[in-house]
Amino acid sequence: MKAIRRFTVRPVLPEPLRPLSDLARNLRWSWHAETRDLFQSVDPERWAAAEGDPVRLLGSVRPARLAQLAGDRRFLRRLTAVADDLDDYLTGERWYQAQADGLPAAVAYFSPEFGITAALPQYSGGLGILAGDHLKAASDLGVPLIGVGLLYRHGYFRQTLSRDGWQQEHYPVLDPNELPLTRLKEPDGTPAQVSLALPGGKALLARIWLAQVGRVPLLLLDSDVEENDLGERGVTDRLYGGGGEHRLLQEMLLGIGGVRAVRTYCRLTGQPEPEVFHTNEGHAGFLGLERIAELSAGGLDFDSALESVRGGTVFTTHTPVPAGIDRFDRELVGRHFGPDAELPGIDVQRILALGMETYPGGEANLFNMAVMGLRLAQRANGVSLLHGQVSREMFAGLWPGFDAEEVPITSVTNGVHAPTWMAPEVLRLGAREVGAQRAEDALTVGGSERWDSVAEIPDEEVWELRRTLREQLVLEVRDRLRASWRQRGAGNAELGWIEGVLDPDVLTIGFARRVPSYKRLTLMLRDRDRLMELLLHPERPVQIVVAGKAHPADDGGKRLVQELVRFADDPRVRHRIVFLPDYGMAMAQKLYPGCDIWLNNPLRPLEACGTSGMKAALNGCLNLSVLDGWWDEWFQPDFGWAIPTADGAGTDPDRRDDIEAAALYDLLEQRITPRFYERGRAGLPDRWIQMVRQTLTLLGPKVLAGRMVREYVDRLYAPAAQAHRALTPDTARVLAEWKTRVRAAWPGVSVDHVETTATTATAELGTTVSLRVRVALGELSPDDVEVQAVSGRVDAEDHITDATVVPLKPTGAPDLEGRLLYEGPLSLDRTGPYGYTVRILPAHRLLASTAEMGLVAVPVGDVGEGVGVLLR
Repeated sequence: MKAIRRFTVRPVLPEPLRPLSDLARNLRWSWHAETRDLFQSVDPERWAAAEGDPVRLLGSVRPARLAQLAGDRRFLRRLTAVADDLDDYLTGERWYQAQADGLPAAVAYFSPEFGITAALPQYSGGLGILAGDHLKAASDLGVPLIGVGLLYRHGYFRQTLSRDGWQQEHYPVLDPNELPLTRLKEPDGTPAQVSLALPGGKALLARIWLAQVGRVPLLLLDSDVEENDLGERGVTDRLYGGGGEHRLLQEMLLGIGGVRAVRTYCRLTGQPEPEVFHTNEGHAGFLGLERIAELSAGGLDFDSALESVRGGTVFTTHTPVPAGIDRFDRELVGRHFGPDAELPGIDVQRILALGMETYPGGEANLFNMAVMGLRLAQRANGVSLLHGQVSREMFAGLWPGFDAEEVPITSVTNGVHAPTWMAPEVLRLGAREVGAQRAEDALTVGGSERWDSVAEIPDEEVWELRRTLREQLVLEVRDRLRASWRQRGAGNAELGWIEGVLDPDVLTIGFARRVPSYKRLTLMLRDRDRLMELLLHPERPVQIVVAGKAHPADDGGKRLVQELVRFADDPRVRHRIVFLPDYGMAMAQKLYPGCDIWLNNPLRPLEACGTSGMKAALNGCLNLSVLDGWWDEWFQPDFGWAIPTADGAGTDPDRRDDIEAAALYDLLEQRITPRFYERGRAGLPDRWIQMVRQTLTLLGPKVLAGRMVREYVDRLYAPAAQAHRALTPDTARVLAEWKTRVRAAWPGVSVDHVETTATTATAELGTTVSLRVRVALGELSPDDVEVQAVSGRVDAEDHITDATVVPLKPTGAPDLEGRLLYEGPLSLDRTGPYGYTVRILPAHRLLASTAEMGLVAVPVGDVGEGVGVLLR
């Protein structure tokens, strides 16, 4: 029989145990070992059944057990210690509070998904896990962040396999009352809500749920409220479900509703209003429109409000391909804004102009969320050095006239939250070497270049740790594989072979991630005979654990999963290669530490960062990867291997895969397996252990989310806060008027004549020559522009590389034609072919970069003798 209504019955904890409720409701337990150990001791069996979720645990413990614990003085002492530790964590000064004045009072961080813990399944993959790690690291550092997202009633799908290996999706219903969440309430006790106006006079209401992530509040909006019609109730039904209007409404609720939720939260709690708004990918880009509407309601015109909003906004792009960006039909977007819908005070055409692809190669009828995000943010970044470069090239059309390297998109390489992803055994070993407090500081605050204390750990302990973690993974894999086969319809009598799956003494390779085609799940199957030889080698075998989900609408990805599963089902190799369905945080936390090699073979350069290899590295797992994302930046032969790529423009895709798969097999056969199985005089793989040490010593400090968040604070949040404060309504109005005047006058700006004191086509290194440039500024003054000499080596086509920029200074009054003379020195500081050019750019103290406006004037035609190439 099916219940007609569902309730959540909360336990009544005895008074001495009341702190357990506070501990369960703060998600710090998800990365704090002592808190998890305390909950496990409440009832180990029920803790396991609750899959490590304290809220579920407390809802299932028998009253008699609670009464017993209430009288257990030893347990109560532990409870008091853990509760006091949480209080110290929440109220004490941390890294952020020790920094100089001028940092933002608060930062609002918007993301469509957050991976905090498996107990709050609101993530699909790397973007959400990164967002969760960002919040945790901000909490550890004391950064006053407010997270904003959506509460999906079905989360992301759960994955099982059919008997023939086809991915099947299941969407369990999540009851917020059974999750580690609390409702945000108004003073009268009613639920706090936000509302969006929809076309036709309708409204979309959403309640605000609060997840406390250490010191950081995470606000999650939920449209499943009774006042909404059925369609509106389903807006937050599932993560990345639906498309078109459904996705647009999700993103409007996240961006516009999210700003309103932040305002509500700050009003109800007295928390400082954010000075900086950080948009994690384009999904939340509409937040800028809501902030423009707020300022417009206060009397500011659109252009001035836009300048004010841009100053305090940071935009992070995570995609290296245009196909990965949400784009909507302009008519659909236009219908949801304006007098009969949302933001009625803003001209719809101004809204549409922010997202239109008005550049060469763009599609004129599509509204691009990333383009809007870039236009609404004065500061933007990619998520690795290589991805920053790819992003500058991909979005160069927004800054015409500038070389890609000058496009104002920087990079902050992602990091991972070490306390979440390091195995407890690794954490304990580190704490034993340097002390618990130093270990915690090293993993959360970071700041050191190397972890040299790793050198003090004896070889035999390193190797014993690696074997222990591998053995734990073997047991975990067998349990999960058995459960998977039962879901596929197998009976117990068929599954005796699972007891022989994997071996704790065999080199173990991990591969786990989403399954879009560019990540190449099945590259390892390119030559199946060769792979079988590797798996079944009599002296140096390997074993492979694979996991990953294909998007529900991606049949191509599902075929890749099925192809891998069918290979792994082969009785000849099924003890050496397994596919585990339903990849998520709980599985990942067992998988990364237990592997010896973490494999990553995407199509370069389509991996923006790829943080799974970072999590593996923190546990002493070595990386074997294509030079893409973070590995391109930090790879060294001391702690891993690079898979050569065949990514030339003329390479056929099939041939490229053949070449790169062959390179992968060669590395495994000739370099990796011999090193793993080679034994020194003490019977240990000395050279392998040394690589594990180097991974922990050199990579460990780099891959931390604490390092990443500190970079965001120093390089993006602090400058954005300063710009926000500088752009008062009056200042923003002045800047907007100046930009309007400069754009209107720019057609009259030109470089008219260039001359140099160089008299020959050769010169000695260190020579300085003088440049004299006559320019026309039309209706602008020298205060409105900067005239620059740009010089450097030139290639065969006279393109300047590795350029040096030197500002030139005006000398004297305008000539009879109104032209101005600029002069300056040009130092010949490099040998070989050397060239220069001259350009004029807008200049204003409130611009974040000289390229910000996308305006530049350069020489056209012959404007001087030998102009452009000085020496060859």
